[in-house]
Amino acid sequence: MIINSLTQQLDEEMDQLSLQRASVLVASHYGHPPLAFVHSFGCQQNVSDGERLKGLLAEMGFGFTDEQERADLILFNTCAVRESAEDRVFGNVGALKNLKRADPDRIIVLCGCMMQQPQVAERIKKSFPYVDIVFGTGAIHRLPVFLAQRLESRKRVFWNQPAQNVVEGIPAVRDEGVKAWLTIMQGCNNFCTYCIVPHVRGREVSRTPDRIEAEARELIGLGYREITLLGQNVNSYGKGLEEPCDFPALLRRLDGIDGEYRLRFMTSHPRDCTRELIDTIAGSRHVCHHIHLPVQSGSDRVVKAMNRHYDIAHYLELIAYARQRMPDVTFSSDIIVGFPGETREEFLETLALIRKVRYNALFTFIYSRRSGTPAATMPDPVPAAEKSVWFRELLEVQQQICTELNEEMVGTVQRVLFDSVGKSGDGFLAGRTEGNIIVEAPGDRSLIGKFLPVRITRAMNWAMVGTIQQ
Repeated sequence: MIINSLTQQLDEEMDQLSLQRASVLVASHYGHPPLAFVHSFGCQQNVSDGERLKGLLAEMGFGFTDEQERADLILFNTCAVRESAEDRVFGNVGALKNLKRADPDRIIVLCGCMMQQPQVAERIKKSFPYVDIVFGTGAIHRLPVFLAQRLESRKRVFWNQPAQNVVEGIPAVRDEGVKAWLTIMQGCNNFCTYCIVPHVRGREVSRTPDRIEAEARELIGLGYREITLLGQNVNSYGKGLEEPCDFPALLRRLDGIDGEYRLRFMTSHPRDCTRELIDTIAGSRHVCHHIHLPVQSGSDRVVKAMNRHYDIAHYLELIAYARQRMPDVTFSSDIIVGFPGETREEFLETLALIRKVRYNALFTFIYSRRSGTPAATMPDPVPAAEKSVWFRELLEVQQQICTELNEEMVGTVQRVLFDSVGKSGDGFLAGRTEGNIIVEAPGDRSLIGKFLPVRITRAMNWAMVGTIQQ
């Protein structure tokens, strides 16, 4: 576990006195060093938020445990992107009832995207009386204030006001390892008709390039070798900054930092993906030649109904230009199957697009209705069972493409950053190529964190196997 923080002061909203006050209350409340269990559901942005929640808890005197039964404080950082994610959270919260009964002083905290929705917060208030603190995405920095209020008054705390800006200087507790997340912006302005994110994370607000560069330098200095820049739409980074800086300019600035490291980014919206961005990636030293470019559907009509603001011809032009500038570039994407009103013919257009682009990876989902979004009110005549058939068909097509692409890599030498122990057997390490392809190879654990050449000897459905070249 690594604790790090930026050198600048906490934002005025994150009052140092509140942190000190909470620390004193925590120390006096517990007769032992308190432990916290923290779990983040959902996307990488939530994982990054969870690191800062842990950072604040550490500043208040908490240690950490992976066992809920040992925890004095249990915190769930929730996700609202799909209904299944919300159901999973409610199931986990329900299971905490007995733990609270066994230890009434145990504090239960729910935060994140789900809690930004008033109807969810109201359900928690009425149906889960043992939950102590509830707040949304705009109030991570207020955790010490909420905890102090709970310890002093013994009353439950609920807060779901929207975020107004990016609060800087919140300390983070990161897992030791090779990879790190670096948030460059918050919120989203796109309002895709199926998506709840703008409603729970607010409008786009970009961090200043100075702050981002300072954090990147800190992470590189701490030994992280792969840094992923995060935002709901990183391609629109920079809007509203006092000193102009768009996403390609930010990448060029970060690429200029000395050291042995990689830069990745997500998520990249096709609407704001430009040739300048592609040229910047192609001309960089550290930015990986891999682009996650969610298309969602291969049908122009469906894409328009989703309010995505591009057409498939433009999308394919971006793919072609990137391959022209970077022959080794790889692509991944998101696909939604069964968007309201989607026909079988329109689904077949998606299959045709997948066959044309030949993605190295796809993140695929059956449409999930989100209350409060325009798509939730659209006619949706296709039965769920038929959508499931389409979904399986898509998976079969993509698996065949992945198998073929993986087999084409056999015999090549790839630069791999090893980041963990492998799954192929004892003595194997796992890592990824610059194109984000998983590679496993026999090797000593001391090689984790190193960039090494690997000759690919065998292709599997989910990964490559190779030998490290000395």
